[in-house]
Amino acid sequence: MSTNEVSRRGFMTAAAGSAAAAAASGTAAAQQTVPDYGSFLGDANLYEEGSAQDLRDQSEVTVSVGAGDGLAFDPPAIWISPGTTVTWEWTGEGGSHNVVAEEGPAGIDSGDPIGEEGHTYSYEFTEEDAGITNYKCEPHVSQGMKGGVAVGDDVPTKELAQNEGPAITIPDQALALTVATMFAMVTTLGLGYFFMKYGGDYETD
Repeated sequence: MSTNEVSRRGFMTAAAGSAAAAAASGTAAAQQTVPDYGSFLGDANLYEEGSAQDLRDQSEVTVSVGAGDGLAFDPPAIWISPGTTVTWEWTGEGGSHNVVAEEGPAGIDSGDPIGEEGHTYSYEFTEEDAGITNYKCEPHVSQGMKGGVAVGDDVPTKELAQNEGPAITIPDQALALTVATMFAMVTTLGLGYFFMKYGGDYETD
């Protein structure tokens, strides 16, 4: 086998390896473990799958009642540790609200609906409340005013794949520079292959 043939094979192997490495660098998918609140929060206002706030390092947590357009809890889903006290605080928006457990071990119940801004209702979650408790505003549950509390580490969870990162906006100047750089790389590789194949030993007319 000629030296030129070995060089060409080495060149192509290196080029292929570089392309594979570049492709692999953006394909790794991270996994995110989140509480599984079931289908109850599927249409909850302000809630998106995987958006539960992990607040297990906090002893006190506040949730707004009447957030967003006045018909949401914010945050709608939280993950806390036993011993944490959650305080729901009314914004005064969206009419009269209450906080009542729909399903789960915690006995959340703020009583009759209230519309007064600044009103609060607190509940301390203990070991007996471990698991997931979903709750609602009774007057507005049909309008998506729902929430959920996951308590402790031993709760139903699910894995969510995170294949995409946040959207990145590239300035025009940077985009132009990137295109120019890619063009220069392709040209250089092409010339390198040409000289490896022909060894610079060719005749012109």
